[in-house]
Amino acid sequence: MAGGRRAAPLPRRATPVTDPRTAPFLDQLRARSLSPATLRSYQSVVERYLSWCDAERIDWRTPDRNDLRRYIAALGTAGRRSTVQQRLAALGTFYRFWVREGSVARDPLHALARPQRERRLPDVLSADQVVALIEMAAAGESPALALRDTALVELLYGAGLRIAELVAIEIDDISLDRGEARVTGKGDKERVVLFGAPCVAALERYARDARPVLAANASGRPATALFLNRNGGALGERGARARLDAIAKRAGLPAAFHPHTLRHSFATHLLDGGADLRVVQELLGHESLATTQVYTHVSTARLRGLYSAAHPRARRSGGAR
Repeated sequence: MAGGRRAAPLPRRATPVTDPRTAPFLDQLRARSLSPATLRSYQSVVERYLSWCDAERIDWRTPDRNDLRRYIAALGTAGRRSTVQQRLAALGTFYRFWVREGSVARDPLHALARPQRERRLPDVLSADQVVALIEMAAAGESPALALRDTALVELLYGAGLRIAELVAIEIDDISLDRGEARVTGKGDKERVVLFGAPCVAALERYARDARPVLAANASGRPATALFLNRNGGALGERGARARLDAIAKRAGLPAAFHPHTLRHSFATHLLDGGADLRVVQELLGHESLATTQVYTHVSTARLRGLYSAAHPRARRSGGAR
């Protein structure tokens, strides 16, 4: 540590009342239509950092390089490298805001050496694993929940949705005749997603035989959400995650499985099947093609694995030239 000083431990949580140094920054983020979860994340990161600066008697507007190195060291003991990167990115956004406002001369994080980002390819299921997940969803604890969970998995994988997009879908957002749905993604941006015949069939069975059963359990006016919980209310993101985790565990899927794995699988399987990268970008709702390009690396890695396992000379070494 610089000067023999030890880094103060990070505060466990942000203070309940918004720090006045943070409030204008959060107002600017709200104007960008960021999700409540994203806003809470920014607030937590920034206010914990400001609390740390206060505890260390550091002027947050002019921390020197050694101060920031000690803070990064403290972050490194509190989370994974990817988490550290995300928090530093949030702080960079915070500082750039105050630079534009004229309260800070420059972003002190600029040009500071940071932990290298962990490079790992997204986890992807095989087609057989997706089938196993769907079949296990169909073996639910009740006929209505089994039909709901089957439709949920089919739509999540069939359209490559984020879990938050899935649970936000209303009945009127779905067109079974056209095999498409209108969803609202990040930044409140709407897009149309497509799904195939198996998903249409699963949604039809759910809408006909299961959703009315679940809606009848509502104590008041039935929810307009497409997916309902056992009490007739809208199925929330936490409930959907819990159901998917339980189904994946019973299906014997890897422990690393999470709902986003189905979105990764959707994109990779499309590219494996010859889909154009820009078509996949449009279906996923990515603003940048670079975000979608990670799936080309996944697809290439899968092809390399298949080649190595299947080609008679792929595993030979040192043969005649």
